[in-house]
Amino acid sequence: MSERIYLCLAHMSGREQEFIKEAFDTNWVVPLGPNVNGFEADLEAFVGENKNVVALSAGTAAVHLALLACGVGPGDEVICQSMTFCASANPITYLGATPVFVDSERDTWNIDPELMEQAIKDRIAKTGRKPKAIVPVYLYGMPARIDEIMAVAAKYEIPVVEDAAEAFGSMYKGRVCGTFGQYGVLSFNGNKMITTSGGGALICPDEQTKREIMFYATQARESYPYYQHEHIGYNYRMSNICAGIGRGQMTIADEHIAHHRHTYALYKELLADVEGISLHGNPSEEYDSNFWLNTILLDPSLEVVGQESAYDTAVTGTVGGAAGVAHAAESLHTECEPNANVEAMRLALDAEGIESRPLWKPMHCQPVFASAPSYVNGVSEELFAKGLCLPSGPCVTDEQIRSIVECIKRSIRR
Repeated sequence: MSERIYLCLAHMSGREQEFIKEAFDTNWVVPLGPNVNGFEADLEAFVGENKNVVALSAGTAAVHLALLACGVGPGDEVICQSMTFCASANPITYLGATPVFVDSERDTWNIDPELMEQAIKDRIAKTGRKPKAIVPVYLYGMPARIDEIMAVAAKYEIPVVEDAAEAFGSMYKGRVCGTFGQYGVLSFNGNKMITTSGGGALICPDEQTKREIMFYATQARESYPYYQHEHIGYNYRMSNICAGIGRGQMTIADEHIAHHRHTYALYKELLADVEGISLHGNPSEEYDSNFWLNTILLDPSLEVVGQESAYDTAVTGTVGGAAGVAHAAESLHTECEPNANVEAMRLALDAEGIESRPLWKPMHCQPVFASAPSYVNGVSEELFAKGLCLPSGPCVTDEQIRSIVECIKRSIRR
């Protein structure tokens, strides 16, 4: 292959430059302006349900502000899905609270509602207080069992913050993910369904709540002719430039979502006869994933060429390439890692210029959260051991998908 195939890269509509040029021409190069207002209006129309949306600097900022709005503070506990990216859990600690991690169920790979209720009961018994919020995640775009999650939340009167960062356009029973709970989180990072280069948004229940979120997102300033601060605020608003990119992206959002679902259908067709590999799909007709990333599980009995030496060489750099700077690995292994055949498959794809990646490592297995309470059933650890993400973005062609599957087949030891 002459060009490297990435998991999920942004694809421009051609209109982004129009909105950005307008921002420069009118000198709106600040964290507010016509593009921000327009992007928020576009998002409100997209999610529906009479929701209000605040455009922010990152999805992480949206989680943070949603938890703040739920009253989370020092000494509180927040239920959080364990199998997720760290951005779902880190903001809990920003507020001085403690994450309580809950494992997944097998159908959607998202938070297990029954285990979640057990965790709530146990936390009440142990601390005398119920958790302040619940953060379910739509893993790789797959809708969660959100009706059951909301029923448990209502029973104990705990607000829900839906982390729909990976689920832009995903639907459950015909309703957009991120609109079921009190708040919904969206992300527009460079690898998401649509991008603003970096950025996110918070779906709010009403206009008054939106204004309060905007207050905290713009450094919590009071109405005086000078800077008066009576609350701690944050510099979390999206810039007018980034919002211009978002407005351009919204013109092709439906095309992106359709393409991701098309890639799933093609992977499903091409992998159907590959024994030992399963592709994760919608559990039933009620679920309509955007398939942000297509994910496979490798049976432990499946032998992959080179698996006996898969962990012989230390990885340098970070997962996700130029996304960040990493400390050097202290050892070749950790206590919880993908199976050798999964790592061997990742290396085989990488050698052909194809980016793939293990599933999210569960938060309850992360050293930074070693002391956090957790309620586990083994599902997320099993998924992490067996799973791999495949290229799925709008720039991935049918021909490339066929090449990816052929590489997978060649890498299986006969």
